[in-house]
Amino acid sequence: MKLRILPSLLALFFISLLVAVSCTPSPQTSTSGNSAATPTNTKPIQFGFSAWPGWFPWQIAQEQKLFEANQVNVDLKWFDGYLDSINALRAGQLDANTQTLNDTISSVAAGSDQVIVLVNDNSTGNDKIIVREGINTIADLKGKKVAAEEGTVDHFLLLLGLKKAGLTQADIQFQPLETGAAAAAFVAGQVDAVGVFAPFTTKALSRPGSKELFSSKDFPGAIPDHLVVSRQLINQRPQDVQALVNTWFATLDFMRANQAKAYEIMAKRAGVSVAEYQAYNAGTKIFTLEENVQAFNPGNNMTSLRYAAEEISKFLVESGLIKQAPNLNQIFDDRFIKAYAAKQKS
Repeated sequence: MKLRILPSLLALFFISLLVAVSCTPSPQTSTSGNSAATPTNTKPIQFGFSAWPGWFPWQIAQEQKLFEANQVNVDLKWFDGYLDSINALRAGQLDANTQTLNDTISSVAAGSDQVIVLVNDNSTGNDKIIVREGINTIADLKGKKVAAEEGTVDHFLLLLGLKKAGLTQADIQFQPLETGAAAAAFVAGQVDAVGVFAPFTTKALSRPGSKELFSSKDFPGAIPDHLVVSRQLINQRPQDVQALVNTWFATLDFMRANQAKAYEIMAKRAGVSVAEYQAYNAGTKIFTLEENVQAFNPGNNMTSLRYAAEEISKFLVESGLIKQAPNLNQIFDDRFIKAYAAKQKS
């Protein structure tokens, strides 16, 4: 699922911040420091994140000890594969994870009790369908080999594009591959097109003659990225969920005040140069506090999470990615965003 997976935030990215202030897991690494230095003796929150420009700021929170500053004990775990992090949350191996809306809906449809408490960003171009030379329209994908990580956000984006052109997955030769492997297969000439997210887009576009066919920019609001927690964590440790939300906004404050340092940390975690990371800026819109509050409100377009969830849920059923639409009434909890907003006004 959305991987609902995207796998770095850049000049335009920081400008937007200044103006305004998206189974068994594969090997993962903990990026937490000395647990003895944490401010509480509570059991650490197992928090997963993976490669995506809207999620790399959590690395800043870890390195700058912003979790500790907000009195929350976190074991931040890096996942090379976005899908692995999703599966880990579903299996109860994580308490919190960074996920897209469509991937969260898919998990809830499969029986997992998950709740969205924060919008990190919207993908505005960093999820892409990249094609080889000679493919110029979506219709040209018919009969071609197209790779993407099955069930993830870029698979979702591919299906959205195909539907727009009057095609379905049955009209292409779909190749289900992990996102990194999909990018590598495309560069090696093994497939004709690939669906990937930043920073894997950089690798895919290194193939001579390759180009972007369409991206999340063409489907505004379709790919929001979130902090998702288990309902158990909310029920048992609501104060720590609040602290996670508070930490996110403290991180955005740090990024605004320390741009060079923030870029350095995020680019290192992404495995790219600072210049390469900055190229992702326009493709990710980080949400301000005000935009978070607004997103949780009811609405009649894709700027409303509830409306977007209903539309995405219907699409996932029609596309066969889920068997039945889940109950969406309890998938969002805005109390933590509202509490932070109220504190800022006081």
